[in-house]
Amino acid sequence: MKMTLMTFNLRYNTPNDGDNIWTNRADRAARIMLDHDPLVIGTQEGYHVMLTDLQERLPDYAWIGQGRKGGHENEHCAIFYKKAELEVLEQGQFWLSETPDVPASKSWDSNLPRICTWARFGQIGTGTQFYLYNTHLDHLGQQARENGAGMIWDLLCKHRDASGLPAVIMGDLNSRPYELPIRFLRGEAEIGGRTTALIDAYSKLSGAIGLTAHSFEGGAEGEPIDYIFVTPDVKVTEVAVDRRKIDGAYPSDHYPIVAKIELNGD
Repeated sequence: MKMTLMTFNLRYNTPNDGDNIWTNRADRAARIMLDHDPLVIGTQEGYHVMLTDLQERLPDYAWIGQGRKGGHENEHCAIFYKKAELEVLEQGQFWLSETPDVPASKSWDSNLPRICTWARFGQIGTGTQFYLYNTHLDHLGQQARENGAGMIWDLLCKHRDASGLPAVIMGDLNSRPYELPIRFLRGEAEIGGRTTALIDAYSKLSGAIGLTAHSFEGGAEGEPIDYIFVTPDVKVTEVAVDRRKIDGAYPSDHYPIVAKIELNGD
């Protein structure tokens, strides 16, 4: 099974962004998504009204996810998927805290409640299945980022032990490649005695990855904080950071990350 995946921090809607407020960007965000025609899109920072705006512009997609304060309140880590090609066989959300089932909970040095939304998808017609986890780690708390990455890995392992299915982790991890959460997910360092066996999609790039969060200023100089990781039974064939403007302006203050992958399954 071949597919295109995207992770995209949408930038929440705030009047402080001036001309870059969401109402001016909704069409551009939808356009850049449609240009890549991904099977699955993990979004971050989307409020319910923003996700509804996208849904209207992306008629082939449905989405899942809750807000980080419960229900549809505040930011979501929503997962959009092509509803004619995939079905959601199982889904869930947990908070990156010591009480993961408690909405709006936070722990350690986390500045804000943080979440991970996940789903087990099945390809309609073939039965091929995979797991996908979409998250947004804290922007201030280093301990929260590390423990959050560990919690997501723990759930992935639980799902893998039970099903043996391939899996993808994506999102805004608020971490540079040399920082512990990324080194952990790449299998280069431990967190709490855990070790991982994931492949960083950026490993397919021959040169520097470059900047992925750009404050609506553009440019490529710098380090990424947005990522896609896959289990070893998933082949990454291509990855790109889309730094284009759409109709003369940026769709978000982050660039979307797009990966093409291949997986096999019954």
